[in-house]
Amino acid sequence: MTVESRAPARVVSLNVGAVREIEWRGERVTTGIWKHPVAGRDAMRGGKLAGDDQADRRVHGGPDKAVYVYAREDYDWWREHEGIEATDGLFGENLTTAALEVSGALVGERWRVGSTLLEVAQPRMPCYKLGIRVGDPRFLKKFLLARRPGAYLRVIEEGEIGAGDEIHVIARPDHGVTLRTMLDALDDEDAAAALRTVAGLPPYWRRVAHGE
Repeated sequence: MTVESRAPARVVSLNVGAVREIEWRGERVTTGIWKHPVAGRDAMRGGKLAGDDQADRRVHGGPDKAVYVYAREDYDWWREHEGIEATDGLFGENLTTAALEVSGALVGERWRVGSTLLEVAQPRMPCYKLGIRVGDPRFLKKFLLARRPGAYLRVIEEGEIGAGDEIHVIARPDHGVTLRTMLDALDDEDAAAALRTVAGLPPYWRRVAHGE
């Protein structure tokens, strides 16, 4: 009998970008959503990748949004259902992954990636700049409805990451609350109640959990 071996989860692409200024509805706005693949390795220092930047750190970056991850499999879904031919980094993610259930990850899962240790913190809640990036102002609604948000991660241990690194899930909490559960909690009382079993929720999601 042949036993099929599952390919290990891995980083397909490491993506970083500088802040740039663009025109939107007659105004100039700054954004760091344009991320592009880079060769070699990048250091995780001071809660972010050394070669990366964010324009508005009130809503991007910080300890609970240090690294954004999106799965190649979810990009495949967008290609099949919306005709989006996504290149790695299109949604502004720092890590494009393969063979890993990113959007269905448990809150608090810990991943060993390269020499870093990262923890799943929260799903992405898109702002209008994602619509600008994909050229569709209606995309924010589509993104939320698709329930494929990708994951924001915390940095537990700093180190280095590069394309090709394997991703090892080394710990999973037993509460059963996933990133999709968090999205459901926006309009579902049972899901909101489930969030209250999760330690270390970011401030916004604590308010959601308590109906504030």
